[in-house]
Amino acid sequence: MPKDAAISVVRTLREQGHQAYLVGGCVRDLLLAREPADYDVSTDATPREVMRIFPETYAVGAQFGVVLVPIDGLTAKDLEQAAQDDETPEEVAKHHAIEVATFRSDGIYSDGRHPDEVRFSKTAEEDVQRRDFTINGLLLDPLDNERVIDYVGGRADLEAGIIRTIGDPERRFAEDKLRMLRAIRFAARFEYRIDPTTFAAIQRLAPQIHQVSRERIREELTKMLTEGHAKPAFELLDESKLLHEVLPEIEKMKGVEQPPEYHPEGDVFVHTLMLLDQLGVGASRTLAWGALLHDVGKPSTFRVAPDRIRFDGHVEVGVAMARDICHRLRMSNDDTEQIIALVNNHMKFANTMKMKESTLKRFMRLPKFPEHLLLHRLDCLSSHADLSLYDFVSKKMAETSAEEIRPTPLVTGGDLIALGHTPGPRFKEILSAVEDQQLEGSLTTRDAALEFVRRNFPARQ
Repeated sequence: MPKDAAISVVRTLREQGHQAYLVGGCVRDLLLAREPADYDVSTDATPREVMRIFPETYAVGAQFGVVLVPIDGLTAKDLEQAAQDDETPEEVAKHHAIEVATFRSDGIYSDGRHPDEVRFSKTAEEDVQRRDFTINGLLLDPLDNERVIDYVGGRADLEAGIIRTIGDPERRFAEDKLRMLRAIRFAARFEYRIDPTTFAAIQRLAPQIHQVSRERIREELTKMLTEGHAKPAFELLDESKLLHEVLPEIEKMKGVEQPPEYHPEGDVFVHTLMLLDQLGVGASRTLAWGALLHDVGKPSTFRVAPDRIRFDGHVEVGVAMARDICHRLRMSNDDTEQIIALVNNHMKFANTMKMKESTLKRFMRLPKFPEHLLLHRLDCLSSHADLSLYDFVSKKMAETSAEEIRPTPLVTGGDLIALGHTPGPRFKEILSAVEDQQLEGSLTTRDAALEFVRRNFPARQ
């Protein structure tokens, strides 16, 4: 997101006689020498005035004083189309526009997410009092040597590494319950500690997180998993009692022992946290959720057998639980399918050295197979650290061409009809048998494949 575009918006508002500043996360990130994901502008101009000054605008929340000003030559119609393409207002702003918000004070939040009413104000000082955390309540004047304006003690908390609400934490969290999850995410992302009073309020109010939409809870959790600090985030979720509310299935992993010969690291929760600790910044959302849920079926399948601790059927149970979690959090069908596939296939690597060539090649042509392979590597590094199977499959992948993994069929349904077969369930059996031989390298030509069918699957008279 170009900073110049945000400064241009500030300058234009100033030229029209209004106050205007950069505000919020972009100021925080600039002070931390980080690249802001987006830029927000705060102004005393009302939404109507902003839309008059910038004719090409998109009023995503004009009743709350929020208007998007498009950048990079885009139009209001472009922003509207982006919003219709299932992007949230935050995503639209991040990718396509500068968010301009009018100074305001908020009324009560009866839904625990949005104010029932807002009152526009004329001072930036009043405006920042409604914001969430001190480190997000800073203003910056880009036209006055980047002067920082701090009414809430945000600079001191940035320097001390503290996440603290602006004002009374119970009031801030009562206004918007999602802020509890955001406090956890910011603390993990910046490696800060949460102010004790703020943290105690989260622990008391954790059961109220269910007032937040499942989609927003999902997105906060996904950010925690993919910002490179998933382990501390989930430790804080657990300590804050939010984990019990949003993902009780993960909490149940705590204290579930594992066979020490395979898992010297400890219980299922410890193993999962160690795996999360290896997810880098920008890990795909499906890999991240697959990593979190790969052993979700273990707690309910735990048993102590005569030989060792066992988790019989934990994959099948885990698949069902992962599906329920994905549906509960309103994940897309594509994401759900991949996450379930990661859970369903993570134990199959144990048999890869024993697989027939055809079975191994079919395994390697799973959609997004590199995610399966990476999850296996992380799984190993978080337990016994033996990467021999990972190395074996990686070598196979490097040595095997895409054509060898998914070869062009040598025989078609039309060929089977020409050989006297009647279309039906047997077609699949025959074509699969031919493909097996192809994958094994035993059949390489169409003539040989047709002869294989005649010999092994004679047409019924």
